[in-house]
Amino acid sequence: MRRKRHVASCELLTRERRASVKVPRETIAAIRFGYGFRPGETPSRDAAALLATLAPGAALPFDAGPDIGERAARFARFNTLRRENRDNSNRSAMARVQKSIRRQYQTDIRVRALTPVLSPYGFYERLAWFWSNHFAVGGKNLIGKALVGRFEKEAIRPHLAGPFNLLLRAAVTHPAMLLYLDQDRSMGPDSSTGRRRKAGLNENLSREIMELHSLGVGSAYTQGDVRQFAELLTGLGFNRRTGITAFTPARAEPGAETVLGARYGGGPARLADIYRALDDLAANPATARHIARKLAVHFTSDAPSNSLIDHLATAYRRTGGNLSAVYAALLDHDESWSSFGDKVKQPFDFIVSSLRAIGPTPAEIAAALDPADRSLPLIRAMRRLAHTPLEPPGPQGWPESAAKWITPQGLTSRIEWASRLGRIAAERSDPRAFLDLALGGAASPAVSFAAVNAAERWEGIALVLASSEFNRR
Repeated sequence: MRRKRHVASCELLTRERRASVKVPRETIAAIRFGYGFRPGETPSRDAAALLATLAPGAALPFDAGPDIGERAARFARFNTLRRENRDNSNRSAMARVQKSIRRQYQTDIRVRALTPVLSPYGFYERLAWFWSNHFAVGGKNLIGKALVGRFEKEAIRPHLAGPFNLLLRAAVTHPAMLLYLDQDRSMGPDSSTGRRRKAGLNENLSREIMELHSLGVGSAYTQGDVRQFAELLTGLGFNRRTGITAFTPARAEPGAETVLGARYGGGPARLADIYRALDDLAANPATARHIARKLAVHFTSDAPSNSLIDHLATAYRRTGGNLSAVYAALLDHDESWSSFGDKVKQPFDFIVSSLRAIGPTPAEIAAALDPADRSLPLIRAMRRLAHTPLEPPGPQGWPESAAKWITPQGLTSRIEWASRLGRIAAERSDPRAFLDLALGGAASPAVSFAAVNAAERWEGIALVLASSEFNRR
């Protein structure tokens, strides 16, 4: 009976909007622009401190695992065994290699989820997640699963604080992206390789670069632009044995292409022409507006004001797409520090911030990394919430809208996770101390009363994690 009352209380708290509470600025900095508070960690308290967290670059609390060359070589080994498996003599060896690739993929997911739990650079980590979702890639097949774990490390993190054109270049030419959007199958119909293989264009990468990565849906480009850009992109691929991006002129469509009125190529096919087109897309005012809106939606509200969007777009255009300047503009706008709680945490955000709040021990982190340990079923929880790193629903990434996440099944899964963590945290924290740490002064009187007066310690902690205040930012 007590369990039923506990669940009912959690459901009510999660559905209610936050009561009117004056939220400290440092709490907004930690929760809206990072992943919340962690025991023993000094949070960033203002815009300057948040921007300073971008300085560490690609710093990671975990080893990112084998480099892309080793991963590609592992898949190449599997392919060789498969080709030579005429009498099934290689079946067991194939199974071992396949298992090692899948095991590494599961480790990649766990490492990606636990990185922001342990990282002291909350703003940097949230931006890494934002851009990885903007340039969404997944592992559709075995080679995809082998390579996708390196995408964020190599394409996103080193470039997220610099010029957008360099981030765009790195992301859309990374082998994981080329594989995900079938660019490795695209070749010019009139290229020497295309004629020999009787193969042709694949427009996936061209379309998604324009529609999702740069200009945005509804911008002033045509199907003709998409096709011309796809022709320009032919020749772009990667070496499946080394995992290195490569440009193959024999696959490139001969002649010049015209994209959005600009002419590219015409001489010998080369990667530089593709980079020039990407740079022009990055400099387009529509791209500035698209990026500005997406950042505003992610950090502040599902319906940000035009004032905020204009402010960010202006900073983008004024600096030639310097992303650090755009982030500074975001943190400089009053809207970024008001209406705390307008944004519902996505499931990944909820899981990461809840783990940070309980302060997992080294043993608990090791358990979360171990596929054989069921004490903290991290991947299962993320999959139940339909928000697992490296497994986006498509090139468009995961939605931002609260309506997509606050569903009966989603609420039930959040409550189950809150209850599990409540039992873990109750061994080292009481509800009152946990409330102060996790919400940093953002708790309403109702949540404070419910947590402190819960029948058991674990229930009080679980109530905090399932509350509206904790599930919003």
